[in-house]
Amino acid sequence: MKKNPTPQQIALATTGLQILALVACLIIAQFIFQIKLSDKLILSIIVGIVLIFIFNYLITINALKNFIYRKIKTIYKSIHNLKQPKGKVYSEISMNEDIIGQVEEEVSGWTDDTNEEILELKKNENFRKEFLGNVSHELKTPVFAIQGYIQTLIDGGLDDQNINLKYLINADKNIDRLISILDDLDVISRHESGQMVINYEDFDIVELAQETIELNILKAKKRNISVGIKKGFSNAIMVSADREKIQQVLTNLIINSIKYGKEGGNTNIGFYDMHNNILVEVSDNGIGIDKSALPRLFERFFRIDKSRSRDAGGTGLGLSIVKHIVEAHNQTINVRSTLKVGSTFGFTLQKTNS
Repeated sequence: MKKNPTPQQIALATTGLQILALVACLIIAQFIFQIKLSDKLILSIIVGIVLIFIFNYLITINALKNFIYRKIKTIYKSIHNLKQPKGKVYSEISMNEDIIGQVEEEVSGWTDDTNEEILELKKNENFRKEFLGNVSHELKTPVFAIQGYIQTLIDGGLDDQNINLKYLINADKNIDRLISILDDLDVISRHESGQMVINYEDFDIVELAQETIELNILKAKKRNISVGIKKGFSNAIMVSADREKIQQVLTNLIINSIKYGKEGGNTNIGFYDMHNNILVEVSDNGIGIDKSALPRLFERFFRIDKSRSRDAGGTGLGLSIVKHIVEAHNQTINVRSTLKVGSTFGFTLQKTNS
């Protein structure tokens, strides 16, 4: 049973009630005035009733169409067109349909969609404000430091042999940090704008992991952290991906585990068969991450402990870049962590067809 009648049903019901009222009046009049009806008169009355029915029906349906449903159809069409993909033509609805029900459904759906869009816009606006604030803060830190060192040198420090070289070295370090932030922002911008090109090739992910470990072995030794591949994963595992970009992913995850690992701790890399994919996991026994911070961990400039994170170096964009690279491969990345126990970052790669 329909929730709302169609225009035709309303017109039929209205006209029918009018005819019933008319017939009732004729019957009552005949009963009161004892009017005798001939067959010819009865036929004429029937024909008249039929004509009145048709005439009233046409007037009613036309009134509904022009004065009520035309307005409703305008609303329906406007909302319908807003929801349709660009370029799709609006299909005219029939007066035989439940227009009110359709409009109600469209308005309800449009309201839900609009509310979701508003919430998403508010979320993006808050994210934009936070991001701009973070960018400003991250850029100001090295810029102000450079300004301070140079100003000191200008004010006479240049002639002081005890500080001139030291201040120049510190200024140079801050310039390097500034360049790193800008480079990472450029990488993320290219990723998000779809300009990043993934050059797929078949390679041994175990070999690449070992190569990446060796490139970062000095950083690990400074903190007395052991970095290696888990036992039992010495055999070659072939994957299809962009080798250079996956090395960047591994580098960021390994460096991250070294920065936040505990002195004398260890970082291990493991590989797990996931049918069509290979799961690569980088685990450490470091400080761990609070559960409340995990959902935001891959956001740009998000830092769990801002003071400690900045002291440890880095731009605050490493994990965001990692996420973009993995997703550009149509793969996923996840993290699980426990405070004072350690963290494990895992991402998937497609296995080769061979």
